Amino acid sequence: MSAEDLEDYETEMELALYREYRDVVGLFAYVVETERRFYLANSVDLVPRSTDGEVWFELTLTDAWVWDVYRSARFVKQVRVVTFKDVNVEELAKNDLTVPET
Repeated sequence: MSAEDLEDYETEMELALYREYRDVVGLFAYVVETERRFYLANSVDLVPRSTDGEVWFELTLTDAWVWDVYRSARFVKQVRVVTFKDVNVEELAKNDLTVPET
């Protein structure tokens, strides 16, 4: 497999992932971004924690979809994320759910 073939394959995988996102975004209430992943979820519980002066976050998502091109199963019942980095949680308004066609 050449470098060009690999690049074409990765481009096709990303496009397929975007299309899947476009098809499922209307099923979810929240968009969640961490330093490692992007999620859609219907329930989000974010708890700031502190230990020895270090602040970290424990995040639990229920009924979620994970933006990850390498996962075979992107729909998950529950996700638990522990991070020292920023977490962004946004509630989707129903009128925000229109994704442009490609």
